[in-house]
Amino acid sequence: MTRSYQVADIPVSQNVLGRVITPLGEPLDDLGPIEVDKRMPIEREAPPIMHRAPVNRPLQTGLKVIDSVVPIGKGQRELILGDRQTGKTAIAIDAIINQRDADVICIYCAVGQQITSVAKVIEVLKDHDAMDYTVVMVAGSESAPGVSFIAPYAATSLGEYFMEKGRDVLVVYDDLTRHARAYRELSLLLERPPGREAYPGDIFYIHSRLLERATHLKPEFNGGSLTALPIIETQAENLSAYIPTNLISITDGQISLSTKLYQKGNLPAVKIGTSVSRVGGKTQVPAYRHITSALKLTYSQFEELETFASFGTRLDDNTRRILERGKRIRAVLNQPQYQPIEVTEQIGILMAVTSGTLDNVPLDKISQAEKIIQSMVKEDESFRKQLMGGEDLDEEVREEFLQQVSARLKEEWDEVDGKSAID
Repeated sequence: MTRSYQVADIPVSQNVLGRVITPLGEPLDDLGPIEVDKRMPIEREAPPIMHRAPVNRPLQTGLKVIDSVVPIGKGQRELILGDRQTGKTAIAIDAIINQRDADVICIYCAVGQQITSVAKVIEVLKDHDAMDYTVVMVAGSESAPGVSFIAPYAATSLGEYFMEKGRDVLVVYDDLTRHARAYRELSLLLERPPGREAYPGDIFYIHSRLLERATHLKPEFNGGSLTALPIIETQAENLSAYIPTNLISITDGQISLSTKLYQKGNLPAVKIGTSVSRVGGKTQVPAYRHITSALKLTYSQFEELETFASFGTRLDDNTRRILERGKRIRAVLNQPQYQPIEVTEQIGILMAVTSGTLDNVPLDKISQAEKIIQSMVKEDESFRKQLMGGEDLDEEVREEFLQQVSARLKEEWDEVDGKSAID
């Protein structure tokens, strides 16, 4: 064995798109060798502050609950956290699928995952034609701890290669809890004392130097962006453990998932009360931003009253109205997996539910009502242009659209049932 006097690096190239590779750049998909442009060091300094531009463009996930309540901007770091089996990876995969026509390159970095789990993710991405613009980097559970440790840094270097060419990149780290365990194993192999109090500080350092590299560059530096979606696992929804608190303080917000919501069938199981986006709200379309303030207020009122109402006390008309609308907002925020929704259609649906247009629609028919509204938005090209025009939606246009929705829904159920379910 001889010393090379070189730092650890990874081969980078446009040809990695659609491939499954190791953190060392070796192919795992039996599609032959990858032609390489150059090699980039795995550990790189984060771009200086003077090279960074404000986060001002949205990265749409296609999930109503995230794009409305905890929106993500290009160049942001948004943490996804929750207990085991609450749908953390599903949210990240939906976000990747939604970039199909958005000219965003995606990198899915699996750290310490079972190979069968990664194979399922690759299959889903292939089924939804997402592999054309995605790279899957795998450091499986059987990989050496050193390989698992370098995986997120290697994925970020690969993302920086595209970002420096002016492209927008989305990197998913799944997950950093296993990355911390790999570092712990490495520390013990390096004979660092196992009980020392510096360990939480070490984890903060390895994750902060990783996530600091996510940014949006100024136009004079090609204007690319690297958006980070780190995933971590919590125990019994404990956000005060040291790895969750570390990452909450490093990132620009978090999407918190709830086991109780998951068990009730509210998917994605996003807990709105503890989820926040400290940057992404500035990137939202103005028409969307106008709706979401009403959405958050109405939903938080509903959650407070729901517990109170469960005691069976007599409720006044206003309280009953808040509860009924809250139930419909919750139903609307539910969404099937791998079915992202285009932003103008999301605005149409959320506008209808927050304005009270869906208050008289039975809960079991909400999904049908959503499909009708989606088709109406698709058909109305001028309405879509106004939504994406960069200004608040005109009140007259909004009222006209809601009247059309109300009339269309009434007409639809008149045809189906012979009578209206919306009176």
